[in-house]
Amino acid sequence: MEISGDNDLDALAHDIKQWARELGFQQTGIADCDLSAAEPRLLAWLEKGWHGDMDYMARHGTARSRPYALVPGTLRVISARMDYLPDGARKIEEVLGEPGRAAIARYALGRDYHKVLRSRLQQLADRITTAVGEFQYRVFTDSAPVMEVELATKAGIGWRGKHTLLLNREAGSYFFLGDIYTDLPLPVDKPQVEHCGTCSKCISVCPTQAIVAPYQLDARRCISYLTIEHKGTIPEALRPLIGNRVYGCDDCQMVCPWNRFAQTSKELDFAVRNGLDNATLAELFAWSENEFKDKLAGSAIRRIGYERWLRNLAVGLGNALRVLGDEAQRRVIRDSLLAKADHQSALVREHVAWGLRT
Repeated sequence: MEISGDNDLDALAHDIKQWARELGFQQTGIADCDLSAAEPRLLAWLEKGWHGDMDYMARHGTARSRPYALVPGTLRVISARMDYLPDGARKIEEVLGEPGRAAIARYALGRDYHKVLRSRLQQLADRITTAVGEFQYRVFTDSAPVMEVELATKAGIGWRGKHTLLLNREAGSYFFLGDIYTDLPLPVDKPQVEHCGTCSKCISVCPTQAIVAPYQLDARRCISYLTIEHKGTIPEALRPLIGNRVYGCDDCQMVCPWNRFAQTSKELDFAVRNGLDNATLAELFAWSENEFKDKLAGSAIRRIGYERWLRNLAVGLGNALRVLGDEAQRRVIRDSLLAKADHQSALVREHVAWGLRT
């Protein structure tokens, strides 16, 4: 199809959203590139050092808030969301209630979302190319300095909740976001009205009080940051607050009233693998490095590496040892920790030693 006027652009935007649905996205919107309102908040967040040791956040600076600077010629951003809540997975609330089990963020129970979304977005770009011919674009899936939530908000997919995640009235927040930067002058969608009102459940429930105020997150205290992004020692004062959360944290989503509308995913790639929705800390801690690599091939968890995986599990085991009353369970956990007390990694040894101190 040749683009020669507003009607053709309207038709193309309609077709793009239809193609996206056929590719497994539940919703798609189109935004312009003006993030000038968000840029001061980004710079203030960086100035406070709340990004922790995620140096890439500061390194990219305003490229994150200026899409046209990251990809010259960009006029619009096609923003798409895909539900990820695994069908049939054990509820995270139940897992958190059993200290001896490993609480893993629901998004990480299946295949690495980066691979799934990037492939689908590329297929969407290919369909657009087939329709209009060669055009400038670049696909992003949490893989570059992109303000996904701000763009999705402008594209009408939802609003930013007080926990800083995107919320949608029909789908809650259990979904991934992906973007296509493009030079196509597509019509933009209208933002939604925010619907958090006076609710502050996400702020109150945060185990480490990382949500310091509505819409303000100190990543240095966030369990998702500590167990995934942070490469070194987990601050000792925060370890007891982590509980059995060994990869990410869903607490702020778990209590959000809008997530009663969350939809389970039909994507087979997001189905639970290796029983990770109900595994014990001890059985995961017993994995060798080869088992870790083999069992988690294609998983987002594999990105943190075996050393940090053991670090996180050692904290979880230590916390379980402190609260469990059943002596048989305590013996299993203590034996698990003792088995790696002399691990070659100083990082692992440190957290194992802490776990054994009761």
